[in-house]
Amino acid sequence: MGIFLRWMFAFGLLALTYNPTEINYVRWAYWNYQTHLSVAVFMGLLLTIGYIIYLRATLRSIGPFGMALVLSVIASLLWVLFDFGLLHLDNTTVNVWLGIFALSVVLGIGLSWSHVRRHLAGQSDVDDVDE
Repeated sequence: MGIFLRWMFAFGLLALTYNPTEINYVRWAYWNYQTHLSVAVFMGLLLTIGYIIYLRATLRSIGPFGMALVLSVIASLLWVLFDFGLLHLDNTTVNVWLGIFALSVVLGIGLSWSHVRRHLAGQSDVDDVDE
């Protein structure tokens, strides 16, 4: 359940930042920055903190190669779905949601990988500590 919640939070973070609907930070800030600049900056900083947490954890746990590998697996799955006619890529709205989904899976796996690895291998990841 923890992995699912980490993925859902990553999906929410990406979807709040940008999505094809009118309800996202990028469009809201673009239309309201002149009257609500302080709120736009505040919300932008909160989103930035979320991205820093996810990106730092993902880079430390699976690294850039692991991120590319997870994204490649998702891309190949989408390719399979396209080849079997289950997915049509002519709708830009669906494409944006697929991109948000793919990136959220990468971030969710990155944040959860230490927990998964500990359960599978019985080994814990420990950050380097300078003493």
